[in-house]
Amino acid sequence: MINSPYEKYRQSSVKTSTPSQLLIMLFDGAIRFVRAGMEGIDSVDYQKTNINLGKAQTIVSELMSTLDPTYDISKSLYDLYEYINHLLIQANVKKDKVPAEEALQYLTEFRVTWLEASKLVPTHEKTHG
Repeated sequence: MINSPYEKYRQSSVKTSTPSQLLIMLFDGAIRFVRAGMEGIDSVDYQKTNINLGKAQTIVSELMSTLDPTYDISKSLYDLYEYINHLLIQANVKKDKVPAEEALQYLTEFRVTWLEASKLVPTHEKTHG
């Protein structure tokens, strides 16, 4: 049961979002978790680092699993997502911000790109679950 008004809003938001809005939400989450993981490295809170970089990896893995292989671009995107995941693993294992910063840069660029692309898609097309 959902008790928090924020949780109710968040679930409603997910259910009424377009596919491109959902994709941007995933990038927002990954970016937020990478930043939190980097904060953990800075503050030597390795539990925080591990939890948040792990959550970012989960999102990147989800992005990889939802690619449609019938499109040529999917292979390139898969390879880039795989590299971002590798960077996140390296940052987590070595407790090193450098690979996390590189991953963050890619995630931020992807978010900007998808945000721009979403403006080209008609907004009346909503997903229904």
